[in-house]
Amino acid sequence: MRKTIKINTNMKKSIIALVLLATLPAFTLAKKPQKPAEPVAEPEPVEENVVTEECVINVSLFNESVKNKQYADAWEPWWQVYTTCPSANKAIYTRGDELVEWKISQTQDEKEYNELRQLLMTLHDKRIKYFGDDPKYPKAYILGLKGVDYCNFYKEDPLKEPAYGWLKESIEGMGTKSQIQVLKMFADLSNARYKSDPDKYGAAYIADYQLVSMTLAAQAADPTNKNAARAQENKDYVDQMFASSGAANCDKLDEIFGPIVQDNISNLDMLNKIMSMFRRVKCTESEIYFMAAAASHKLEPTEESAAGCAKMCMKKGDYKDAVGYYEQAIELSPEDDKEDRAEYLFNIAYIYFDKIKSYQLSRQYLRRSLEMQASQGRCYILMGMLYAASQPYGEGMAPAKAAILNKTVFWAAVDKFQKAKMVDPDVAEDANKLIASYSKYFPTKEEIFDLPELQDGASFTVGGWIQETTTCRAAKQ
Repeated sequence: MRKTIKINTNMKKSIIALVLLATLPAFTLAKKPQKPAEPVAEPEPVEENVVTEECVINVSLFNESVKNKQYADAWEPWWQVYTTCPSANKAIYTRGDELVEWKISQTQDEKEYNELRQLLMTLHDKRIKYFGDDPKYPKAYILGLKGVDYCNFYKEDPLKEPAYGWLKESIEGMGTKSQIQVLKMFADLSNARYKSDPDKYGAAYIADYQLVSMTLAAQAADPTNKNAARAQENKDYVDQMFASSGAANCDKLDEIFGPIVQDNISNLDMLNKIMSMFRRVKCTESEIYFMAAAASHKLEPTEESAAGCAKMCMKKGDYKDAVGYYEQAIELSPEDDKEDRAEYLFNIAYIYFDKIKSYQLSRQYLRRSLEMQASQGRCYILMGMLYAASQPYGEGMAPAKAAILNKTVFWAAVDKFQKAKMVDPDVAEDANKLIASYSKYFPTKEEIFDLPELQDGASFTVGGWIQETTTCRAAKQ
């Protein structure tokens, strides 16, 4: 007569562990089945809180066999446990997933293939039923596995709508603990849906991209995450996929997010998320981005909102206000965020050069920007442009002499262009063009002859506000 052990549902897991320890000798003596059973229709449900001694033995048999990759030996004891005592042990599902996938890889029969992949889906459902309250691997985690398996084994389904829902629910439930494979699969699937019908799936794809990209970014920035590097690789992949999808079109984003911003004008979290997304896809000249930035800044000034307001003022021609907002962005940015600070300082320098025409102030901000990042060739190019646009000589001086001395600014300018390509090879082409262009305006040999202090090869300090020491050289003729 078969023994049964009646256990209370709440006590089930702890008692099974004790039974496993108590029956270890029986595991060693038990005879393994010789022929794996084929998947068959599952029997009528058994009483779920009944765990037989045979179940306990079979759990041990298939568990050890799967650990050792002896899948053929594991199949029959696993099937017996799965169909007669499905709540006996979590290993039925953690090992069963691997076992069923092996079984799928072995079959050449289409009917059996379909039965097995459906079995895989049912396997995840049962795990949710019996172990979906597991604190570490809850329902959301299991849905992620189910979604990935569906995508892998139902390739004939182009949009995989069931998997889309499971993967999304998994990511929303697991947050930054989401599996990277789940995040990538969801991004790929959402991209495929968007390509199939941009009008229908456009808004969803943008929201999905934001969810995945932000989750991967958080994982990549976590110093305790051993998969941080892998998360960053996948974030780069997802960002690139989105950027090349066409969904990142700024006009399209304005159309989709205009009503959302208006409906969330007092929702700081939503406004910041929208601004972040617009910035990532380089749509920071968008009216909707400006609207979100202005609303966010009123609620709680941040670096992001201040920078957004600065861009908005630039577009409207309010240049002094733009400088003020960029100054706020610098103050609100982290001290160690030198890249962003360098960017804001350069933007201010450009405003003073191109819009306000205050060259000395422009240089001050360029020097501050270079303190943040010394390898900015653009700063040296702009500094050279400042010098080339200046005429520091004239007052109280003979016009002819002033005209010659004012040409010395081109020496200082070309020096800066030379420095630009030295520190930043990316600007070398532009720097060389500027050098060739402005070298033509050096003083001629005849002009230098009239002013001995400008003799070829001599050291000379350009006057006025510039005060740069350079080397005298005549224009090539």
